[in-house]
Amino acid sequence: MKKSFFILLTAILFIGINGVCNLYAGAIQEGAGLIDEKAGRDGELVLLHTNDLHGNLLPSNGRGGFAEISAFVKSVRAINPNVLLLDAGDFNTGSALSNMYNAEPDIHGFNIMGYDAVTFGNHEFDGTQEKLDTQIALANFPFVSSNIKKMDGSFLGGNQYIVKRYGNISVGIFGLTTLRTRLIASPDSSLIFINELEAARNAVDILRNTEKVDIVIALVHMGDIQETEQHITSIELGKRIEGIDIIVDGHSHSFFESARRAGDAWVVSANEWGKFVGCGKLVVRNGRLVEFTWAPVAITPDAEITAMLRPYTEKANAALKEVIGTASETFIFGNRLTRYHETAIGNMICDANVWYLKNVSKQQVDFAFHNGGNIRAELPAGQITREQLLTVLPFDNYLNIVSMTGAKIIELFNFIATIPQGNGGFPQFSSDVRFTIDKTTSGGVIRNLTIGGAAVDPNKIYRFCTNDYILKGGDGYEVMLSATDPFNTSLLLSYVVIEYIRAQGGTISPATDGRLIIIGGVTP
Repeated sequence: MKKSFFILLTAILFIGINGVCNLYAGAIQEGAGLIDEKAGRDGELVLLHTNDLHGNLLPSNGRGGFAEISAFVKSVRAINPNVLLLDAGDFNTGSALSNMYNAEPDIHGFNIMGYDAVTFGNHEFDGTQEKLDTQIALANFPFVSSNIKKMDGSFLGGNQYIVKRYGNISVGIFGLTTLRTRLIASPDSSLIFINELEAARNAVDILRNTEKVDIVIALVHMGDIQETEQHITSIELGKRIEGIDIIVDGHSHSFFESARRAGDAWVVSANEWGKFVGCGKLVVRNGRLVEFTWAPVAITPDAEITAMLRPYTEKANAALKEVIGTASETFIFGNRLTRYHETAIGNMICDANVWYLKNVSKQQVDFAFHNGGNIRAELPAGQITREQLLTVLPFDNYLNIVSMTGAKIIELFNFIATIPQGNGGFPQFSSDVRFTIDKTTSGGVIRNLTIGGAAVDPNKIYRFCTNDYILKGGDGYEVMLSATDPFNTSLLLSYVVIEYIRAQGGTISPATDGRLIIIGGVTP
């Protein structure tokens, strides 16, 4: 048994639920899912769940992976006839392997494992609606969404809710996706998003009063950490909506050591990337949830999933394993540090844009910037493969060059000052820009802003580079909608960075230079 499994098992014993998770450092005790047909609406049910898998089909540093998840699910089902398996969204956008095939192997993996329901995360809307429709069609499981509708009035995926029956016990499951998706992703304009609380209230009413289910589970991609004042979290959902027994959450990538109470509901989440699977036991008496024990668990591989993935990995390896350069030291990502302050990896990416546009495309640009949420992983020391770079930059973002007056540039930076640290919209800049964000004042203000070594001239026209997502107002950058003279370079951000690394003699080194200073800020 791996060292991490021993560590996790110790944690589980410490929180006093060793009776719940004991096989593979986490399976439900034998018989936990049995329903006594003669006992009326009494019994026990096993709940397993994942979230924010982000294309991590294979293990990373010995943790996670679809084979590992599948082995755990099989081990639980082998001794428990009634198991409910759910995913809280964001299976898209992450590893280069998954991205290359538009998450087709991910969906096949879900099919093999027999997921009972999946809800949509914000990253399900990174691509086109055609891509998402294809993924929905590949699924042998229901997508559940109670707050996203199509133009014809139907719910996206076809299910406002589902009802599962285990003996005499019925379980109603409805799905929610954070409304922040409209800002932080690119959903099709034909989709209609309904307020999470309104949608939840309606779904719970139907499940309780029409379907008359015993247990109500909200399968949501909302997060437990509030990103903006308008952001409704899973915790707020539990506190404000009566009638929910369990909220299975995703989005914040939070690690829960135990289930959290919000109102009358239990809130659980399973971290990220398949590192953990949420593992819970529901005890039902007379049609009511009377006991819920839960823990995060780690797992071991499964041969069937490994075999399914093999042709995908073999075909991809030839391209993905190509070495494009070397990093002298690790470009640290940490706990999503690109969302908090200047980083070496953010500097390198933005500087690469300016270098390529000036030296290869022969375009005049004053600076480049990108949202920190666009950068998804560290770049380890040593040889850099195409796969590693595409994992750092998994989005198919195209570089665009636009113009703005200095007055609008000031408006842009004033908005940047208000972006909460930790938010995906927090920017990374090229070396042409120098400024300070003062967070000691209400909302934050910009100080000492210079571009090209000079103060911003309100009447001057500035030409700069960013990605198509930001250009369309993503992450709240509505000021970008006033940019003029747009030029789509048709260059992928990842391609430009690869070419930059090659041009540096193949070796790059991490460095920060104080281009962005924060006063009164926070770190994760």
